[in-house]
Amino acid sequence: MKKLFSKDHLPAFLQNDRLRLTAIGLVALAMFGVILAFFINFILGIFLLVLFAALVGTVFYALETVTKNTNKYISDLSYRIKRGEQEALIKMPIGILLYSEENEIEWTNPYLQEYLGKKEVLGEPIATIDPELAKLIAENEATNEPKTVRWGDNQFEIIIQEGIRVVYLLDITRYAKIEERYNEEQLAIGQIFLDNYDEITQTMTDKSISNLNNYVTNELSNWARHYGMFLKRVDDDHFFLLTYAKALKEIEADNFKILDRIRDRTSKQNYPLTLSVGIANGDTDLAKLATVSQSNLDLALGRGGDQVVVKAENGQARFYGGKTNPMEKRTRVRARMISQALQEVMNQVDQVFVMGHAQPDMDSLGACLGIRRIAAMNGKKCSIVVNQEHVHTDIQRLLAQLQADPEIGPDILTPDQAPELATNHSLLVMVDHSKPSISTSPILYHRLANRTIIIDHHRRGEEFPENPMLVYIEPYASSTCELITEMFEYQPKETEAINKLEATAMLAGITVDTKSFSLRTGTRTFDAASYLRSVGADAVMVQRLLKENVDNYIQKNHLIESIEFIRPNMALCLGEEDETYDPVIAAQAADTLLSLSGIDASFVITRRPGGDIGISARSLGEVNVQVIMEQLGGGGHLSNAATQLQDSTVAAARDQLEQVITKIEQDTAE
Repeated sequence: MKKLFSKDHLPAFLQNDRLRLTAIGLVALAMFGVILAFFINFILGIFLLVLFAALVGTVFYALETVTKNTNKYISDLSYRIKRGEQEALIKMPIGILLYSEENEIEWTNPYLQEYLGKKEVLGEPIATIDPELAKLIAENEATNEPKTVRWGDNQFEIIIQEGIRVVYLLDITRYAKIEERYNEEQLAIGQIFLDNYDEITQTMTDKSISNLNNYVTNELSNWARHYGMFLKRVDDDHFFLLTYAKALKEIEADNFKILDRIRDRTSKQNYPLTLSVGIANGDTDLAKLATVSQSNLDLALGRGGDQVVVKAENGQARFYGGKTNPMEKRTRVRARMISQALQEVMNQVDQVFVMGHAQPDMDSLGACLGIRRIAAMNGKKCSIVVNQEHVHTDIQRLLAQLQADPEIGPDILTPDQAPELATNHSLLVMVDHSKPSISTSPILYHRLANRTIIIDHHRRGEEFPENPMLVYIEPYASSTCELITEMFEYQPKETEAINKLEATAMLAGITVDTKSFSLRTGTRTFDAASYLRSVGADAVMVQRLLKENVDNYIQKNHLIESIEFIRPNMALCLGEEDETYDPVIAAQAADTLLSLSGIDASFVITRRPGGDIGISARSLGEVNVQVIMEQLGGGGHLSNAATQLQDSTVAAARDQLEQVITKIEQDTAE
């Protein structure tokens, strides 16, 4: 029996162990039934045996037939699958290349051969057949993930299996063109504002105003038509712009020359008109684009106007223009409105904190004293937050006098003390800066981020508080002290006015930022200085506060001795790598260089006490040093700017500075 039902004697369908065991069990059971029948009745046993044999034969035959059909189906299916795989390798729209360890082509499918031409490629080095393809394989061999590359006129998605040396190239040119067209046809919304339209037209005749309007409208319309844009004048000094991303890219490549053209041609008519533009792109929500474009226009105006700001909602801002000094647009009406708004906000809070930038100068500390006095005139306690470490000698002298004053001394806090005293109803005033990252106490700013006021005379940068309660930024003003001095006229008269020490400190701030009233001064600057003198500011005390000590004077002169010219009109001084310099000394050295003949712009690069590299930049107005410093992460004014570079060296900073200057010169030449 065992031999009869051995695996070798069973049909194909019973070669499977499970089927074999099942069949053996059924046969054994049937045979047992037949044997049992013989014991009962011999004739019945014979009948059942014959029936059993016929039945078993029929089942075995049927199952054998099914097995043969199944095997045939599986064999046919396997053949078709293998044939399909071969056909796919040869005909599917994916290029396949097999190469050897020596980077020789071992095999390519016909699809890839079409891109290689009719030449024989088998056994040839890839670099010989197509150097560009060889370079692509070498650059992407180490990555196992798909990567989009350009080969010839087409774009491909390349995948390389380095282990078996196979390259797969999927031609995605069609889809890339669709994506490119989609990106090019994304909408951008712009706002164009004529900066000084109201000021210019005040003294013009109706005929001259009409001519000016016609000229500006024609220039902008021709410019818009050239780039296929939609332009609509919505007010005397306001235009709405709608364009595609492709046109915006072309305009950016042209550096918005329309600003220079309108400014130059109107200047020749003695009506110098400047434009500010804010453009938003990169979003499909038109309402959001309109909001961001207005925000970008505000940023352009906050930086002094005569420039363009292009920025997506969460993208990096790109600046164009800004080549001229900001024009004076502030009026006493605006000063009164800001003063009254500041007064209303102060009446709603329990206390006020005021702080300048991390390393205070005279303008920063003087402005803090001015805000403290305004708060006192409105019956509010105001604390000055100042970092007393690593301050220059002039600030040390002033702080010593302030701390000795029984009224002011207790209100001077360190950056660590202020956040502990702040409440949810406190107010923070940021003076002489608008970047939270350079504040004296960033922790205090974050604590009162939604209850912040900004008063500054520097051009607004991309980094800016998200939701300030009040913003007063006037880039043309000489100093923050000048802006705050004008506010005293509109404060309650029955309270105690500014005292001698506060007035002297504010006058010192104006003196420092104007280089003793020689730079960036207007009639309002002298009006502010006159007011401070009238309330007791001591000019002799100003000179004593601003005196240099001997060591600083020697160090400044040592810096100037390293002078070199990086351009015919640009001077550069470098500090030693292993020596630290006070930022004020570097700034003073840059100012001194401007007093020398043949120098229109100066740069001083030194290592600061914290280890960072600082660059102080100054100019007489011909060179826009603010644009140069912005390229290096800093900012400031057209004629007075600076930046700080982390994890750098003096030599590396020098190379970066030269690269930026070269790039700006090339862009200007184009």
